[in-house]
Amino acid sequence: MSQAEFYQRDRERHPPALTPDYKTSVMRSPRAALISLQQSVSEITGPVFGHNDIDPIDNDLIHNYAKDGESAIGERIIMHGRVLDENGRPVPNTLVEAWQANAGGRYRHKKDTYLAPVDPNFGGCGRTITDENGYYFFRTVKPGAYPWRNWVNNWRPAHIHLSVFGTSFSQRLITQCYFEGDPLIAKCPIVKTIPTQDGIDSLVAALDLNATVPLDSIAYKFDIVLRGRRSTLFENRLEGN
Repeated sequence: MSQAEFYQRDRERHPPALTPDYKTSVMRSPRAALISLQQSVSEITGPVFGHNDIDPIDNDLIHNYAKDGESAIGERIIMHGRVLDENGRPVPNTLVEAWQANAGGRYRHKKDTYLAPVDPNFGGCGRTITDENGYYFFRTVKPGAYPWRNWVNNWRPAHIHLSVFGTSFSQRLITQCYFEGDPLIAKCPIVKTIPTQDGIDSLVAALDLNATVPLDSIAYKFDIVLRGRRSTLFENRLEGN
């Protein structure tokens, strides 16, 4: 079971490589048909991470870059959820990395020249490892929207970038998480490359008042689904062996 191959990607759910309204895809997209390759041992095994690889404060973006006694500026939020596979099983002990713009919509990057100020107490990145139930959470500030040079007046919705390693390189996912109720989601040329509404909805974190900390942080729930392994089904174990 641990060496079983993973399900093939659902190409109808993923954006096509060439989407001219997302202008930079024109230069970066392949022109020939993609080639499907048999999954090798190197793709269906590893990597493995342990809690010794991260610091306890790595998942707290409000404080992990701040000076002692200070914190990042912005609307304080919690983003939490579970990492699952396509069979609905939790993916424990996997590395989840996050990076984002600050509350003004600016990244801490030398090539980001947006006029919003840099927050000296916000580094914009963090990481954590899922627990035995596949659960993860980050404390951070809600990122701001920012303009980008696609068409004359395009703005990126507030979003957080996520990298999830899974149990093997075939499961690794790099994605973005948006926030429920943001009107810029429907206007974004990058979001519009996703061919189905349910695909778009799967990238939107839901407001979660049950997990909100009163007088502190608003919570958003965002479950992440990775590829599942092929497995023989049994009547008493429909999730596979």
